[in-house]
Amino acid sequence: MSARIFLNIGRDKSLRRKHPWVFSKAINKIKGKPMLGETVEVLDAKGNWLARGAYSPESQMRIRIWSFKENEEINREFFVRKFKQAQKRRDWFIEQGGLSGYRLIAGESDGMPGITIDKYDDIIVCQLLSAGAEFQRFTIVDVLKELYPECGIYERSDVDVRKKEGLEKQTGWLANEKASTERIIEEHGIKIIVDVATGHKTGFYLDQRDSRIAAGKYAKDKKILNCFSYTGTFSLHCAAAGAKSVTNVDVSQPALDIAARNLQVNELDSASVTFVKEDVFKLLRKYKEQGEKFDMIIMDPPKFVESKSQLTSACRGYKDINMLAMQLLNPNGLLLTFSCSGLLDASLFQKVVADAALDAGKDCHFVERLHQAADHPVSSNYPEGYYLKGFVCQVN
Repeated sequence: MSARIFLNIGRDKSLRRKHPWVFSKAINKIKGKPMLGETVEVLDAKGNWLARGAYSPESQMRIRIWSFKENEEINREFFVRKFKQAQKRRDWFIEQGGLSGYRLIAGESDGMPGITIDKYDDIIVCQLLSAGAEFQRFTIVDVLKELYPECGIYERSDVDVRKKEGLEKQTGWLANEKASTERIIEEHGIKIIVDVATGHKTGFYLDQRDSRIAAGKYAKDKKILNCFSYTGTFSLHCAAAGAKSVTNVDVSQPALDIAARNLQVNELDSASVTFVKEDVFKLLRKYKEQGEKFDMIIMDPPKFVESKSQLTSACRGYKDINMLAMQLLNPNGLLLTFSCSGLLDASLFQKVVADAALDAGKDCHFVERLHQAADHPVSSNYPEGYYLKGFVCQVN
């Protein structure tokens, strides 16, 4: 019989709204001795059944909910059903965009707390970031082998959050090992090289797919600066759309090397695209001193906020970098600026960009809002799933 966990009085409200987290301070008592990641029953203070979730004794997030249905067992059939539902929700835009790379499971947003699963052509990449995901790893892999028999399965559970769950980092092949970890995926007619073993996140930034399309929409005949360019995928859409020139800036030479290869596999004119290995903050200041100007700047930095205590300093960083970018734009220039920091909400990010415009002595008009792609959905029960936000700004 599963262990039973009773909540304190009044601490059941979020579960009744079907939010998938239970924190340690909400717990009153535990009947039984649940192991790390084991499925437990969650009850309110009066003993009424609320949910079924995975227990994590070393984390402040003590329980992550699998199901709010009392008759739904957490077994192999549960994962088969969940994965099939997630795939079906995505089929329409996969076909629409001709996608061979997409996110199949987006954690809590797909009812799979602590689980990220991405598909890159014939390689599936798993991130198992919670105690419950780790406890279910063999079932998860077995189900993926059944549903996607042609795919190799690779693990990228190399994220620091596993330490909070009492878990070690793990990477490597889990099933159907392939000869190479590199694949070429397609999105909306653009080819992209991805290495699932060495690439950022699970190999690539799938979440920025829609924003890359937006960049292409504005790019024709423009001189463009692509900051934090990584493997240059924003610039692929810009070059394909007829940009006058694109400068990719990143501190990683291997990323820039792949960016150059991406141009080649798409048969795009490499003469109009340049690559600069440089710290973006330093380069923006250098360009300002030199009087360099651009028609469009793409600003897609890494996450600046890991905890609430860092929010104030992160806002300063975002303001500084956007202020510098605005000062480098020609009149009526465009700034595409992003934040992937979940703790920085869209309204605060907009205020930061507005403050940057004031400090830059510029007028800024927000002409389009951008967000994570459809394979990174936001569940109505889990607003924290909304993390990537962006704006297209016209600057004078």
